[in-house]
Amino acid sequence: MTTATTRQSERRISPVFVGILAVTAVTGWATWTGFAQQPGVAVFLFVTAAWIVSLCLHEYAHARTALHGGDITVGAKGYLTLNPLKYTHVLLSIVLPVVFVIMGGIGLPGGAVFIERGRIRGRWRHSLISAAGPLTNVLFMVVCTAPFWLGLDGMPLEFRFALAFWALLEVSAAILNFLPVPGLDGYGVVEPWLPYSVRRQVEPFAPFGLLFVFALLWVPSVNAVFFDAVQVVLQWLGIGDFDTYCGEYLYNYLFSFFRDVGPNIGCTV
Repeated sequence: MTTATTRQSERRISPVFVGILAVTAVTGWATWTGFAQQPGVAVFLFVTAAWIVSLCLHEYAHARTALHGGDITVGAKGYLTLNPLKYTHVLLSIVLPVVFVIMGGIGLPGGAVFIERGRIRGRWRHSLISAAGPLTNVLFMVVCTAPFWLGLDGMPLEFRFALAFWALLEVSAAILNFLPVPGLDGYGVVEPWLPYSVRRQVEPFAPFGLLFVFALLWVPSVNAVFFDAVQVVLQWLGIGDFDTYCGEYLYNYLFSFFRDVGPNIGCTV
C-alpha cells in the first residue's frame, strides 16, 4: 500500500483540527440548547467552525487520493494531518472562504494543496484527485440536510436555521467547484482528457479562473441564476427559502452594523 511510505507522524490528526472540531461541537450544542444569550453568536461560531471543518476535509480528500495515486510527498507536506496551517495558501483555503461567507453567503471553493502531478500515472487518477474535494462538499451537503429530507421533527429553530445556512454553503461550494473553469476542480476533472494543445493554451489562465467566476457572481443576473440553482438543490433536499434566509440572518446578525441583513420576519435573535 502507498500509505506505508508515510510516517505515522505525518498521518496524525493535528491538534488544530481537533480544536476546530471541539468549537463546532460546543457551539452546535449551544445553538441546539439555546445556551447563548445571543443566538446569533452561537450560530456564527457553529457555522463558521463547521465550514472550516469541511474545508479541511475537502483538502484532505485531494491529498489522500493523491497519496493513493502515487504522490507520496503529501505526507511530508503535512496535508494528511488536517491542519489548515499546512496548506500552501492559508489565505485562499481558509481566510477568504470565511470572508466570502460573511460578505455574501457564498461557499468559496478554496484550494491550496500542492499535488505533484508528475508522480501520478493515468488520466482516471488525475480526474479522481480533482473530484475528491468537491465530492466531500457533496457528502457534507447530504449529512447536514439529512434531518430535512428524512422529515425529522423537533429541532430547535436556531439549530434548524444554522443547518440550513450551512447546507447552502456546501451546495454553493459543490456547484462552484464542479464548474469546468481553469483553476477549479471541475476543470481538473476534465483536463486529463483534453488534447495537449488545448491544455497548453488554457494553462496561463488557470490562476485567474476563480477570480473570473466571482467577478461574474457580482453581476446581478448571473448571481440570481446561480442562487436559483442553489435553492433548487436545497428545496429538493427539503430546505425551504425561509430556513436559509433565517440561517443567514442569524449568522450575519453580528455584522448588522456593517451590512444589511434584512428584516427579522420571524427569525429569533
